[in-house]
Amino acid sequence: MFRTTDILKTSLYLRPCIHLSSRSFVHSLPRNFPRIERFTSEKSFQSVLPTFRDQVARSIEVESFSSRFPRPTIRNQVLFFVGGSLLAYSIAANQTEIDTEYWSKQLVSVSHRWTLRPPATEEMRKAQYLELGKYLQTQVNQLKDTLVEWPLALRNLVLSVYVQAAQSYLDAPEGRRLCWLICGVNTAIYLVWKIPRLAPFMTRSFTHHPLSGRSYTLLTSTFSHKSFIHLLANSMALASFGSAATHYFTLEQLKHDEHQQEATAKWHFLAFFISAGLFSGLVSHVAACKVLFPRLVNQYTASAVIKNSPAAAAISSTAVKTATAAPREILPSLGASGAIYAAVTVSALAFPDAQVSLIFPPFISIPIQAGVGGLVMLDVIGIARGWRMFDHYAHLGGAAFGALYYMYGPQWWAFMRGKYQQPHTPTC
Repeated sequence: MFRTTDILKTSLYLRPCIHLSSRSFVHSLPRNFPRIERFTSEKSFQSVLPTFRDQVARSIEVESFSSRFPRPTIRNQVLFFVGGSLLAYSIAANQTEIDTEYWSKQLVSVSHRWTLRPPATEEMRKAQYLELGKYLQTQVNQLKDTLVEWPLALRNLVLSVYVQAAQSYLDAPEGRRLCWLICGVNTAIYLVWKIPRLAPFMTRSFTHHPLSGRSYTLLTSTFSHKSFIHLLANSMALASFGSAATHYFTLEQLKHDEHQQEATAKWHFLAFFISAGLFSGLVSHVAACKVLFPRLVNQYTASAVIKNSPAAAAISSTAVKTATAAPREILPSLGASGAIYAAVTVSALAFPDAQVSLIFPPFISIPIQAGVGGLVMLDVIGIARGWRMFDHYAHLGGAAFGALYYMYGPQWWAFMRGKYQQPHTPTC
């Protein structure tokens, strides 16, 4: 048996051997751990050879954000404006010549004195006034025959209302009667907007969106109103300033050439209204495509860069939210405001001494040129401030069209009249 002292001595001898044979994990050679060496070699091998997904990603060129959204074009819209305006003025000039020839023949058949000279413009318009009065009187007589079996009080009430409306229509200038007809068309389109089933069709066909690529909506959106307040305001302005613009066209035609008579100016104003609406819509379209759209893309790109930037974490949350806020979208436009702006501008330049009354407090009268200047300045501020309630570009486009038409419109209309005058000139 071993003694305790022998065991202690033996342990003293064995301790150095145990200490020498033990090594730390850090100083171990790789051959003693083949599994770990295999694991590290596979990892390094995988890092050298890319996966199939990485090869496909490297082979495909990554497009930039702006290249994914090509800039919309304006060529088709410009061509539609030019072609639509030429067609409108061609039809208007042709119809004016047809009406002038018709009323000239009517006056010649009434009296032989018109065989010595052609009827003047004022004489033909007076004949139209008398003819319209006879037509309205005939309608009153027919209405009396229709209501003969009604109670006397109710019959008199209906006849009184009809006579007052007919007399107001008869006494109204020709331009105002035409504007009332345009307001009626706008009201009919407004009522169609109220049919829920037709809402997608109306949005697609009666609003002009610059990114849609459609051109015909430049015309249809001019007669489209979705809000009753918008329709009411435009109707009131059109009835007032449209009549003044038509009167100016008549005065210019009387001064231009005594041999180029015209029985009516309604076709002239209708062509002017359509062309002004197309031009104002085109200005809004160009501004959206060339100004608003690039700004929108740049804002989206900047927002994406800020959101993905590591430095965004160091910025305060308020600053990040402000910088990465969703950019405003490009909205569709509709309404006759641009064409009405053109009529307002023509009226202000043609009758600079006229006064206009404000329809809001303090309900005072101001010079028309001061009012138009204030409206234009308001639209300029709206563009600078980024207001989105109104289409300020369309308003300024309509005002520019009205100013240009005041300077060159009468000569242009005389040129178009001359193209269609000879085929319809009556012979005495």
